[in-house]
Amino acid sequence: MDGPHGLVVTARDFGLRGPRGWAFRDVRVDAEPGALIGIEGPSGSGRTSLLLALTGRMRPTDGTATVGGLRLPRQMSALRRISALAHVPGVTDLEPALTVAEHLRERALLQRRFGGSVRGLLLPRAERAARARLRTDAALAAADLDLETLPKGPLTAVRDLGRTEALRLSIALALIGRPRLLGVDDTDLKLSAAERAAIWSLLASIAASGTTVVAVCSEAPEDAVTVSTGPGATDEPDGTGAGAGTGEVPAVRGPDTGTDDGTAADDGTTTDDDTDDATKEAADALAEAGRA
Repeated sequence: MDGPHGLVVTARDFGLRGPRGWAFRDVRVDAEPGALIGIEGPSGSGRTSLLLALTGRMRPTDGTATVGGLRLPRQMSALRRISALAHVPGVTDLEPALTVAEHLRERALLQRRFGGSVRGLLLPRAERAARARLRTDAALAAADLDLETLPKGPLTAVRDLGRTEALRLSIALALIGRPRLLGVDDTDLKLSAAERAAIWSLLASIAASGTTVVAVCSEAPEDAVTVSTGPGATDEPDGTGAGAGTGEVPAVRGPDTGTDDGTAADDGTTTDDDTDDATKEAADALAEAGRA
């Protein structure tokens, strides 16, 4: 049963097979409301596809999954209304030329127009503006993004943001809609060990506040409910598996168990090859989402 905000996530034999083979398969998830779920594995192993499927953006082909009492794929549209995505290439890309303030203003307007109630649209303009400011301020605080620390404050262009600042902005934009499920892609792409630790601490705090968080990564923290799409999870007799026919089969492990074979460079950052794989994976995921 769901808590006051976050969603229960369960999946059994969950999979998605596309024209080029399995994106992911045989996924099992058991997570309580407000859990931090890490989708762990190397780039190109179906991590983004699984994230999109669990948030109602991609239609699965095998198994069952229930998120907040909503069965997939039958109730995908209902799940999309109570979930949000951040930092997903090709889906939530930030516009480099726009400022942070412009992104926040745009998202607040979209939220008021499409995410609010009809009664909210009838409120006086001053009250609508005050509510929008409260939502934005709360989202920025939850994402731990202080606009005054940016090079030009709210007028800083996205292209002038650091990697972690851009990631925090994307998370803040997603949180403006007050989702019950937050999906974040590439949480540790090209981040140092210290930066990764800071981002995981942020995601854990969001989960602790009640929002269920699903995050794609190369290695999840020990206190996360971890779903692995990497090689070596189990052997697949017919030679097909996650990652479009690589023979990989996702497995799930709970906190404090398992290891990651990793794709990180020795200095704690992700290699350029990982970036290319992540881009290809996102493109494949978007193609499948379009077909859905």
